[in-house]
Amino acid sequence: MRKLIFFMLISLDGFYEGPGHSLDWHNVDEEFNEFANAQLDSVDVLLFGRVTYEMMAAYWSTAEAVKNDPVTATAMKNKAKLVFSRTLSRAAWQNTRLVKDNIAQEVASLKAQPGKDLIIFGSSDLSVTLIQAGLIDEFRIMINPLALGAGKSLFKGLQSRLNLELIKYRVFKSGNVLLYYRPKAVH
Repeated sequence: MRKLIFFMLISLDGFYEGPGHSLDWHNVDEEFNEFANAQLDSVDVLLFGRVTYEMMAAYWSTAEAVKNDPVTATAMKNKAKLVFSRTLSRAAWQNTRLVKDNIAQEVASLKAQPGKDLIIFGSSDLSVTLIQAGLIDEFRIMINPLALGAGKSLFKGLQSRLNLELIKYRVFKSGNVLLYYRPKAVH
């Protein structure tokens, strides 16, 4: 059975997005890009909520993205993508399928199929829905070495406690720290 992985960059004070929807604080360098490309290679399907999908499609489908980062741009284009939205009428980015209903059922079905793992990039609202359905198998939280003071907090809207167990970590030369967690069984 495939795993569903959640990946998000956050600030030291727990925000995944700064004031005004800013993401310009992400601490990205060559080592991060190598990690990101290896992570992309390890999965078959990318899952997005509407907001993250629109942001990703707006950048990764451009000539600028291909010029600046051809490996990632090609992988993002070629991977199967699901966007979960009740408001979008269509999803035009190559290899994307729009899912409007039965989110948990759709993801459970995907996990049961053969293939590489699935990953959610960002998409905090979608992630909260999938956490509450018990469908996320691994959390990869990359902490950037700065505090924003304000923004959107990770897992805002979560209705119950989420107990996690640290399974490994990685320290990057940039100061980023990647924490790998899995849901911890509650006894």
